[in-house]
Amino acid sequence: MTGIRDKVGKGKTRLPHVSRRSILVGATAAGGLAVAWALWPRAYGPNLTAAPDEHVFNAFLKIGDDGHISAIVPQCEMGQGVTTLLPQIMADELGADWRTIAVETAPISPIYANTLLVDEDSATFTPRSGVPDAVQDVRSWVRREWAVRNAVMLTANSSSVRMFEGPCRDAAAQARALLMKAAARRWDADWEECDTQDGFVTLGTKRLRFGDLAAEAATLDPPAEPVYRASSADPLYGKELTRLDLPAKIDGSANYAGDIRLPDMVYAAIRQGPLGATRLRSIDRKAGMASPGLLHIVTHERWIATVARNWWAANRALDRFAPTFETEGAPISNDMIDAALVAALDGDGYRVASKGDVAEAMEGRRQLTAEFLVAPALHASIETRTATAAPDGDGIRVWVATQAPTQCRDAIARATGLPENAVTLFPMMAGGSFDACLDHSVAVQAAIIAREIKRPVQLAWSRAEEIMRVAPRAPARAKLSATLNAAGGLDALVTRIAVPSTNHEVRARLFDNRPADEAQRASVGRPDAAAVEGAAARYAIPHFAVDHCPADIGLPTARWRGNADSYTAFFTECFIDELAARAGTDALSYRMAMLGDAPLLARCLLTVTSLGGWEGGLAGTAQGLACHSMRGSHIALMATARQSDRGLQVEQLVAVVDAGRLVNPAVARQQVEGGLVFGLAAAVGATTDYEGGVATARKLHQLGLPRLSQCPEIIVEFVDSDRDPGGLGEVGVPVVAPAIANAMFAATGRRIRRLPLSAHPL
Repeated sequence: MTGIRDKVGKGKTRLPHVSRRSILVGATAAGGLAVAWALWPRAYGPNLTAAPDEHVFNAFLKIGDDGHISAIVPQCEMGQGVTTLLPQIMADELGADWRTIAVETAPISPIYANTLLVDEDSATFTPRSGVPDAVQDVRSWVRREWAVRNAVMLTANSSSVRMFEGPCRDAAAQARALLMKAAARRWDADWEECDTQDGFVTLGTKRLRFGDLAAEAATLDPPAEPVYRASSADPLYGKELTRLDLPAKIDGSANYAGDIRLPDMVYAAIRQGPLGATRLRSIDRKAGMASPGLLHIVTHERWIATVARNWWAANRALDRFAPTFETEGAPISNDMIDAALVAALDGDGYRVASKGDVAEAMEGRRQLTAEFLVAPALHASIETRTATAAPDGDGIRVWVATQAPTQCRDAIARATGLPENAVTLFPMMAGGSFDACLDHSVAVQAAIIAREIKRPVQLAWSRAEEIMRVAPRAPARAKLSATLNAAGGLDALVTRIAVPSTNHEVRARLFDNRPADEAQRASVGRPDAAAVEGAAARYAIPHFAVDHCPADIGLPTARWRGNADSYTAFFTECFIDELAARAGTDALSYRMAMLGDAPLLARCLLTVTSLGGWEGGLAGTAQGLACHSMRGSHIALMATARQSDRGLQVEQLVAVVDAGRLVNPAVARQQVEGGLVFGLAAAVGATTDYEGGVATARKLHQLGLPRLSQCPEIIVEFVDSDRDPGGLGEVGVPVVAPAIANAMFAATGRRIRRLPLSAHPL
């Protein structure tokens, strides 16, 4: 049973009361909405700009007279390789020469809405994470229509290829047909007899360059349905082509928001107060105004910014202004956060997923339980939040990395009082994000500062500001209770997770432009399926239930690479290992006995143990297993780790992944390797304490992140598959911590139930 909204107490389920009147009102409202939306015009044409020698074929492709092909990418490039993967799909279908491919960022348009993200299959307990509360429970077509009409161009949930492979292939097929039609006219031939290869239209021995045909082809009408290219003898899809963004990143010519240089531009630094409902109370104006190089100050009810001819001078001036802030309520601290998690776990919860009858299955039987704790996790991207803004007549231009360009533009417009069409947004590459770029505070602040001082300005947060102000992934506590059958197998499992309702917070910030503290307070006590996503594991358990216990921790929280799976997999995979040990069964065999309904995951698990040389998890082997499925992909990981005089030493990570078809195996491997290292960081650090409403850490070296010398040997193998592509950006993250924790048990005999990994018992 899923989607239950009424509260339940510790495993009890109670359905909410639904009256006949509410059903009729709901039906009437939905019907009226359907009629209104059906009459709303829905024809969206490309809003691309083209140079005099360029020709727009559709919303995804432009071709120049010189033969260059501009692939339009509607997703944020933040290291995941989307500016290579989507162009590679288009180039393959088009029959293009890879050397002629260029990339442009898509403008804001309903054409590029990420409808997959807002309409994930709720039957798999996946939340509709991109949808505001107003349309959460409306039928799927309305959710998709809402996303299109509001141009919800979100980059998240490893959805780029899963969402845009089809549209990109269709766009390339239509452009290819137009090129073949233009060539067929010149040859007086049937266009369907033509083909394309390496940037030429061919017919027998005849060949014409794409560039020679582009002008004429762009004026023709495409076929009603895409006509796909027959399989090629030398396809680009599936090749390890060089990333298109790699040369510029190597030679330093790649532009990020902090690389923008404009005439008369100045630099700004900012200081914001403690987390929570904070207001700027006072500044030492006399001392601050004497700061060397200071040009301007801009004060806001929540922050103060200083402006100088270089960032260092602006940042030093902040110290002289010595801003003081006042915050409502008790300041956020570690003790306050943990007390809230404990209270939530002991209180009522919402049952978001269930199967069988756990109450009956556990009645009168001995229950095995374990409690887990995870700390807040920081994004810790290399690039701190940065934006460049410049007045543009009565409007504003803003350069910023964003995973939600439409919502970023709207936030700027609302904060500056400008109409949306007066805000010109230039979406930039992100120097890492991990969902931090769903927050638009820096863009809004830069726009406000530029409007105030009436000149271009570049605002960059300091590392300390980044650590203190970017909301972390939520901390969580969990209690898992199980009963076993006569053979020691898992018969019933209840997973209770105390964690904030992060998705409600994110939606309130993203779509309603609420400040972080207001969004946090508005989400308190609300059930959130996303907060426990991944807890309903792929194992065949006769009776199971997942409860979300919303926790009011006071700390604003955010989405993060791997999201809830990053801790739910830790809970489940560590507990499964404990049960296997109690049953006296090899951890591999114990898992395999429950994966009869998940053959793809089972294959990954068998393959990784063969590849890594699994020794049965016996004491002293220092080997641990974990497996997980998310976003249409499956992964199994074997870790080798042990304790040494230098602390935790992770020696090797061996991963086997089934992610369906791979557009570019090299990029796929990079994504999984990156996810494994990210997961390692979360396992050993990537966190901070909180005292007095602020993070105690200020620098990267204080976050306990693994250094290059501490990174283990990493081996990644992919299962050959012709399935539709699955997500790759996040799948490596969730399995690392549990695999290491299980390896540490094999090495030391001690269970670790905390993240970052700690031997201290709960």
